[in-house]
Amino acid sequence: MPEPGPRMNGFSLGELCWLFCCPPCPSRIAAKLAFLPPEPTYTVLAPEQRGPGAPAPAPAQATAAAAAQPAPQQPEEGAGAGPSACSLHLSERADWQYSQRELDAVEVFFSRTARDNRLGCMFVRCAPSSRYTLLFSHGNAVDLGQMCSFYIGLGSRINCNIFSYDYSGYGVSSGKPSEKNLYADIDAAWQALRTRYGVSPENIILYGQSIGTVPTVDLASSIDKISKVTSPVLVIHGTEDEVIDFSHGLAMYERCPRAVEPLWVEGAGHNDIELYAQYLERLKQFISHELPNS
Repeated sequence: MPEPGPRMNGFSLGELCWLFCCPPCPSRIAAKLAFLPPEPTYTVLAPEQRGPGAPAPAPAQATAAAAAQPAPQQPEEGAGAGPSACSLHLSERADWQYSQRELDAVEVFFSRTARDNRLGCMFVRCAPSSRYTLLFSHGNAVDLGQMCSFYIGLGSRINCNIFSYDYSGYGVSSGKPSEKNLYADIDAAWQALRTRYGVSPENIILYGQSIGTVPTVDLASSIDKISKVTSPVLVIHGTEDEVIDFSHGLAMYERCPRAVEPLWVEGAGHNDIELYAQYLERLKQFISHELPNS
């Protein structure tokens, strides 16, 4: 990598030269632009890593123990037995916004994908009595540590538990980000949610945020993307999205055979759509009325 220098749109001149000049293959350029895994904001420790003499987390870090659940079909690392199978340690960069009580409701563990990558998974028990669980595929340039607070807030407001995972090369997940790995990642997450927690398919809501719509639509259709999805679909898009043009959301809605009334958030961009009141209200309506009656 080049030395830091003057930056243009987040890139230094040296980084731009490295990005576009070093890899002559266009597909490699596209790959570098598509995935932006951040520096990890959390760690997950298995029991054997927390034996006598293991270093304690820094005072600034938040920590939670992950309750173990049986997982007979999907191989998992650190799944073990007992209430402290794995522990989650959040750094200051995760920007945790709640207390230890909420963090105790967060369970973490490792799974394994069909492409032999270790997958970091997170189950957030926001509403233990809820019928539905969101399988949440998060956006680019974030990891589970940064999303953890958002999951707590979202799940408690829409009365759903949330299951999420980090893509290969993100957070504690091994491997490198790629389109094929995205599909293997969400498939492993689906299997873990089904076998580890016993959630029935009809009670799982697939939620894709930004780049997360790619594996979400693939899992929902298994074949040919959005036109093959036969479940109810709610499309939400900001009209002023500066990253993914609004026309993409409109095209997805028009091609989906069972799309419900979409939500076009007037004035919303790519990273602030969740801040609008109509976002939560529309999501609640979809979960509490449209899904049960579908």
